[in-house]
Order: sequence, then structure tokens, then C-alpha cells
Amino acid sequence: MSGSEAQGEPGPEAAYFAHLARGEFAIQHCDGCARWVFYPRIACPHCGGRALTFQRPSGRGVVYATSVVRPRPEQGAPYNVALIDLDEGPRMMGRIEGVAPEAVGIGLKVVAEVDAGGATPVVVFRAAGAGR
Repeated sequence: MSGSEAQGEPGPEAAYFAHLARGEFAIQHCDGCARWVFYPRIACPHCGGRALTFQRPSGRGVVYATSVVRPRPEQGAPYNVALIDLDEGPRMMGRIEGVAPEAVGIGLKVVAEVDAGGATPVVVFRAAGAGR
């Protein structure tokens, strides 16, 4: 338990999911070294500073790596899992919506959005310029 959690404030992971629950994609930004941080942490992995605030990144990024998951037919359709390098620096894992899993390629430019359709809101990505 972090010091902020002990004082009744939500920890960084809970704060991240609270933003998603409000439909906001927000990640931490270090006030000390001005670098972006993902996954939510108590201290900056770059400088060790503890002054991390949640801010909205541009949401733009590029596919760094991708894989197609092919479950058994009775378990659902194939889907992709991708690593996305955000323009701000951090790398996130997610899925690309609106593109056939086999068509997702390294270097594809994407934009983040919050998908609140499931039990827990998640960040998903769409090809940049692709409409909904």
C-alpha cells in the first residue's frame, strides 16, 4: 500500500481506471523530468520523482509489434494484440479495432479511444483517419 492509499487517496492504478470510467484516456506525466509514464506508478521510472500527475496524451501512436490470437471457433473470432508506441514515449499493449487482425501491421498509425462497452473500460486503438 502506498502512502497515498494509506491516507485514503486512490493509488495510481485506481486513479487510471477512474479516468477510464469517466471515458478519459489519461496517463501519468512526471513534473520532475517532464516524461510520460505508463503503467501507473508511485515513482517515475526515469528520474525517481514522485510528482506524477494524470494528463491526457494526444492518443496518437504507432504499432510496434502485433500478433493474431486465434481462439477455438466456439470461443470467438480471431483478434489482434498489439504493442503501441505512443507519440509521447510510453509503450502500451492493446488491440486495434476496425481493422482485420491479419491486416494490422508494424508501423500502422493509430489513435486511442476508451471502450466502455465491457465490464471494465479499456483503451483500444483505431487506425488513424479511420471513422467509427
